[in-house]
Amino acid sequence: MLSATSLQILAAALFTPSLVAGKAYTLTDNFQGNDFLNSNNFEFITEDPSGGYVNYVNSAAAQSEGLVSVSGTSFKMGVDYQKVPSASASGRDSVRLQSIKQWEYHVSIYNVAHMPTGCGTWPALWEVGTSWETDGEIDILEGVNDQTAPCTMPSGRDETGFENNNVCDHTTSDSGCSVGLTETDNYGVGFNENGGGFYAMEQTPDFIKVWFFPRSSSAIPSDVLNGASSINTDNWGTPSAYFPNTDCDIESHFHARNILMNVDLCGGWVESEFEADGCGTGTCTDWVQNNPSAFQNAYFDINWVKVFQ
Repeated sequence: MLSATSLQILAAALFTPSLVAGKAYTLTDNFQGNDFLNSNNFEFITEDPSGGYVNYVNSAAAQSEGLVSVSGTSFKMGVDYQKVPSASASGRDSVRLQSIKQWEYHVSIYNVAHMPTGCGTWPALWEVGTSWETDGEIDILEGVNDQTAPCTMPSGRDETGFENNNVCDHTTSDSGCSVGLTETDNYGVGFNENGGGFYAMEQTPDFIKVWFFPRSSSAIPSDVLNGASSINTDNWGTPSAYFPNTDCDIESHFHARNILMNVDLCGGWVESEFEADGCGTGTCTDWVQNNPSAFQNAYFDINWVKVFQ
């Protein structure tokens, strides 16, 4: 399980230490409820590039197994918690969704009520291009980010999070440049107990910014809280993570990207932290295979995702 303290907001790269102002945007895409099951909007990806103990299923299987569901405007997607995978299976059934559309310069807001928790889980809300090596990857809620060299970040940027690494390219064991958050309600159980919150990302030619607004916070911008059709990021305050283009050319490293949402299981990073996160001395694969009931809370509950340009 990835603990709250190990959550990293990772944005692939860029900018000046002093904060560059945001601007006004208009809603172009709004996804909620059944929109996520519409094949014109999202596709179910069955490949797993992370080497996890997971079996990503297609749309028909996800719906028949109850791994995805819609209640009003709410959309849930998660992990099977009823079966023990066979010895020949690639892993426990789960879901990986990818948007059909791509966006370059934009703002995306993720209104999330619940995120997956539990030992062995690796949930992610992220944006990546057709080729992550050349088009860029921004992990909004996850923990790994990869970029092509050279791409670095200046120290002492204007952000509320703390800098973990300022070299953004893939030469740093594919860890990218990352910013950690100190709040206990930004991830995992603490996030869910607080009713979730809003993650938002803004990319321009000059910077990438990421914000996290806890559900209970009085500082949530009104245009975010109310799901407005127009927003102004200049009114959102200091971002959680700020990546200026000072030492990294955003335009050459970040191109049009898809939105992805998935719940991976095991895989390199999860397994390296498995025992340290209090998940026992056994292997991640054994745990995930033999403890189906442990994954009843391994699901996303998403109120909506909005994109502005």
